[in-house]
Amino acid sequence: MRSEPAAPLRLIIVPETPNLSTHNCSLFTIHCSLFTAMKDFAPAWVKDSIFYQIFPDRFCRSERYKAAGKFVDWNARPTRENMFGGNLAGIEDRLKYIADMGFNAIYLCPIFKSNSNHRYHTVDYFEIDPVLGTLKDFDRLVAKAHKLGLRVILDGVFNHCSRGFFQFNSLLELGRNSPYVDWFHIKKWPLKAYSKKANYECWWNFPALPKFNTDNPEVREYLMSVGEFWMKRGIDGWRLDVPNEINDDSFWQEFRRRIKAINPEAYIVGEIWDEPSRWLMGDQFDGVMNYMFRKAVLAYLFDENPISTEEFCRRLEEAFPKTRWYGSDEGETPAGDIPMNLLGSHDTIRLQSLPCSDGARVRLALTLLFFMPGAPCIYYGEELGLKGGKDPDNRRTIPWDSLESLRKHPAYPYIKELIELRKSNVALRKGDFSIKIGENAFEIRRFYEENGKKNVLELKVYGAQDGSSPSFAIFAPN
Repeated sequence: MRSEPAAPLRLIIVPETPNLSTHNCSLFTIHCSLFTAMKDFAPAWVKDSIFYQIFPDRFCRSERYKAAGKFVDWNARPTRENMFGGNLAGIEDRLKYIADMGFNAIYLCPIFKSNSNHRYHTVDYFEIDPVLGTLKDFDRLVAKAHKLGLRVILDGVFNHCSRGFFQFNSLLELGRNSPYVDWFHIKKWPLKAYSKKANYECWWNFPALPKFNTDNPEVREYLMSVGEFWMKRGIDGWRLDVPNEINDDSFWQEFRRRIKAINPEAYIVGEIWDEPSRWLMGDQFDGVMNYMFRKAVLAYLFDENPISTEEFCRRLEEAFPKTRWYGSDEGETPAGDIPMNLLGSHDTIRLQSLPCSDGARVRLALTLLFFMPGAPCIYYGEELGLKGGKDPDNRRTIPWDSLESLRKHPAYPYIKELIELRKSNVALRKGDFSIKIGENAFEIRRFYEENGKKNVLELKVYGAQDGSSPSFAIFAPN
């Protein structure tokens, strides 16, 4: 593993563009034009957004809220079971920190009542987890976030729930006589919820996560009402956990209609790890978490046997396909057009802990993140150089007592510069996107024109794959 250089490399924007070697060059461009097959439009604010993802148990623990129970020391190493006691008051206390960095949207991992530290095991979808706070704390958090210019989206886990979910507990108590017998997929009676092999359908065969029967109208209505309830409390959208596991287009079509009926500007983004076209036809999601982009960047910059420059650019084209990057004459963006681009999340190894993660490669990866179409998302702590391997190590706490020293990490000023660059250049937020490929080099161009005024930025990358650290520069051609 290469060491991080002590001094950060600042963004340098060159006014004129040198020619990229045309040896074996190819070019593809994604233009904006009307695509009539799209059925709906994505909220315009998302293209201007820079998301900050928060894992609530590990972000910040405020003494203003006292939860019952004992929690591990804030600086302990995470396990799959330990609880640190991060809370909504702690997030509220750090909203100014997030806004001062330049972020303008927050994606919160699950906050509903649960018996797990990650809260993907939902016990009650209408209650805030008592370790995190109260509904009043939530309302105050959203109000303060909005006052600071921060949108808030929540994590919705609608494919499965916890064994502690009331309706599932009814099955454990009453068996086939439970009024909720059709809420789940039961294979055999009596129910065995605590054996190694469950006799009911559950997510990835984990007995702790029974799968809902979303063909049941009662279940469907219950889950739709969850989405509506939190929209009415002022959130700005939903990140949907494993939506592909609900293999029913009509479910997500109805979800979209009902959410958009409350707030047409709500952002609906799905956690899809592979080819997402099915979900982006205009009647389900506004975008997906762009793991295809992440996979391409990791294979090119952080793999000991990296893919070629040509293959990397091909994968970028797959992650940002031409058929989905269209706009209307009025500047609207069709639903499905705005991915949430990311380099890391609560499900992945942290950026600073990847193989070959020297400073130049990390900076190039971050630059690519902010240069691509869609909305960039930074996982909490990445700006401070937080490390972490596979789950649960990637869910460490932020040591706020050491914030001033952490801010000296090269990632902190560099991400701030990238945020400012994106905010000050409309081409990065709304422009056309093209790639030119050369010999172990490539160029990404973003172009936007409005009322005769042109905004162009180009990112040129050299030698990212020859064993040495890559060099790159951003140009603003005349």
